[in-house]
This record gives sequence, C-alpha cells and structure tokens, in this order.
Amino acid sequence: MDHSLTKPADSYSPLYFLASVGAGGVTVSFFMFLMFWIPHPGQGVPVFEDLVRAFGSGSLWMQAAVVVALIGIAVFATLNIKSLLWNLKSLKTFKRTDAYENLCKTNAEATLLAMPLALAMTVNVLFIVGLVFVPGLWSVVEFLFPLALIAFSLIGALALRMLGAFLGRVLSQGGVFDVTAHNSFAQLLPAFSLAMIAVGFSAPAAMSGTTATVAVALVLSTLFGVAAILYSAIAAVTAFTSMLQHGTARESGPTLMIIVPLVTVLGIMFLRQDHGLHETFAVQAQAGEMMIFLARLLSIQVVFLLLGAVVMRRQGYFSDFVLGSKTSPGSYALVCPAVALSVMLQFFVNTGLVGAGAIEKFGVAYWSVTAVALIAQVVAVALVFRLNRQHFAPRPVVSDAIPAE
Repeated sequence: MDHSLTKPADSYSPLYFLASVGAGGVTVSFFMFLMFWIPHPGQGVPVFEDLVRAFGSGSLWMQAAVVVALIGIAVFATLNIKSLLWNLKSLKTFKRTDAYENLCKTNAEATLLAMPLALAMTVNVLFIVGLVFVPGLWSVVEFLFPLALIAFSLIGALALRMLGAFLGRVLSQGGVFDVTAHNSFAQLLPAFSLAMIAVGFSAPAAMSGTTATVAVALVLSTLFGVAAILYSAIAAVTAFTSMLQHGTARESGPTLMIIVPLVTVLGIMFLRQDHGLHETFAVQAQAGEMMIFLARLLSIQVVFLLLGAVVMRRQGYFSDFVLGSKTSPGSYALVCPAVALSVMLQFFVNTGLVGAGAIEKFGVAYWSVTAVALIAQVVAVALVFRLNRQHFAPRPVVSDAIPAE
C-alpha cells in the first residue's frame, strides 16, 4: 500500500484565480476602515501622511483602526499577489494539457475570464498598497493615473480577446453551447471581469485633477461598465431559464451570488464617475438621491444572497464543500459576496445615510449597521483561510497498488 501526499489544487482549474480575487477583495474591505474612519482632507482617499497624523494625534480607537487596517491590507495583499503568481504559472502549465483543449470546447471556456478579473483586482490592490505604505505618493499621482489607464487598457484588451474567442465559437456554430449545462450563473464570470476593469478605469475619474485624464477614464469605464451590464443581463436570464428546467448545478451553487460582487463593483464605478463629474465638470448630485441609489443596489444584493443561500442549503453545499471534506474550486466564489456586502454596507452607511444626514456619524445607528459590514468581513476572512487550507494543504492519498518485485 503506497502513501503519498497531494493537494486538491493540483487538479488545476482557472476558477482558482478567484482565490486571488477573494484575497484582493478582503484587502479592499480593510481599506474601508481608513477610507471612512480616518480624516483625509485635500484628497478623496487616505494616504500615508493621513495615517501617520491619525496614529500620532488620534484617539485610541482610531489608532487601533489604523493598525488593524494596515495589518489586514499587508496580509491579504500578499495573499492576493502570491495567489495570482501561482495561478499564472499553473495556467501556463495547464495550457499544455489535453484538459485545457477540452475546456476550450465547452461552456467552461468562460472560466478563463477569471484571469483578467484577477489581474484587474491586483492592480487595484497595488494602488491601495501604494496609497497607505508609500510616503509622498499623492504628489506624483497625476503621473501614475495615465499608467493605470494603460494597465487597465491592456487587461481590458486581453479580456475582450478572450471573450471574443468564446462568443465567436459558440455564436458562429450551432450546437456547441450546452444549454443543459447552463444551469448556474457561471456564465456571469466574464461580466464580473469586465466590471472589475471598469471600476479600475473609474479611479482616475474620481481622483485626478486633469480634465483630459478624467474624461478618458469616464468614457472607458462607461464602455466596460455598460458591456458588463449587458452581458450579465443576457447571461442571467438564459441561465435562470435553464435552472428552472434542470435545477441548479450543485458545484456551481455559489455563482448564484455573483450578482452581489458585480453590483458592488459597478456601484463603486458609478460613485467614482459621479464624483469625477462633480469635481471636474460641475455636475451636481443630491445626497438623498445617492442614499436611495445605494439602497437599491443593496436591495438587489440581499435578494440574491437569500436566493443563493436557499438553494445551496437545500443542496447541502456548505456541509460538503465548505465545512466538509469535499472540494470544488468554485467554492472561492463564496468569498466575493461576503466581501462585496461588507464594502457596499460601508458605502451605504457613510456615503448614503451619513451623507444625506439620515444618521449621525459614529452614533449608535451608525455602528449598528456597520457591525453587519464587519461581520460579513469576518466571514470573508474566515472563508479565505478555510478554503486555502482545504485546497492547498497536502492530503494523504492511499494507493492499493502492489509494488513490482
């Protein structure tokens, strides 16, 4: 009897890019502490100098928030980059196998779009790392924004090329797309990728003081944002029809919640665009309208969270693939909704409720809703560590083969 060690992740799937995306999302959730709790006059986001000032003269709880946020950002940004590099190396090897050739002949070809999704997330993470750890970065930020636009343009071109290859194959030939295997929201992954690129493009629109940069960022973020909305609408409607006929594919159950991160990412894009229009082109938005806009986005998320939870609970997904011994790369899709809900609640409380004057900042109502965001964040953190241990920790494999004499 032969005993050896192997990892579930040794059986590679492009869905493992979601491990990098999830860790990047948790990084963003820790940045929310600094974004909304630490004063940052003079710019729309907190930078290294703001954190030094808050830590030196702020209250004890503010100092604690800075420390926790910086540790969280450092740890999960490291996990994000480490996972991305492992995935890029593994994908390169995977492309030389028959399994890759077979994947490109099925609906699962769309999972390859997880790669540009992860690339876009990492660019956003690197920007956050630069803001909070690099002194004086804001003084040269106007030189960095064009570089960011170029980076997202390259990622966007890659995503469009990959999506074009998939759509060109399935739409130019009849019968190559398996409708019976379309019984999940897995086909919304390309829309998520386009949305992540869109939110990356929108960052210079919100933070740049150069009119040309803001204009380019607004146009490009709109292009990819609209493409993401159109693609998600078509994919969701056709997928729901298939789910009604064939039931939800069990291992793809987490994709029912992909709408949650998709809405958060597009919501942030709209907020950034709104800020850029206001600061650069004097387009005025009302605080009350922003509050109800965020409330509508949050409502969509709650509906799909409940839908996904009901289906996965009935199918026993959590007991098998999260708390049990079974593994599925698609489980990493569960991290994104938890992170997305946490981030959206932070925006809803601070930009929506506080911005409209509905509640007082740091009051009882403020912390009551913020507590829900923090709980969702804790769930996301726990999922990252749990899933990493499930998929990347070596497991013993027992073989009954009799060794040759």
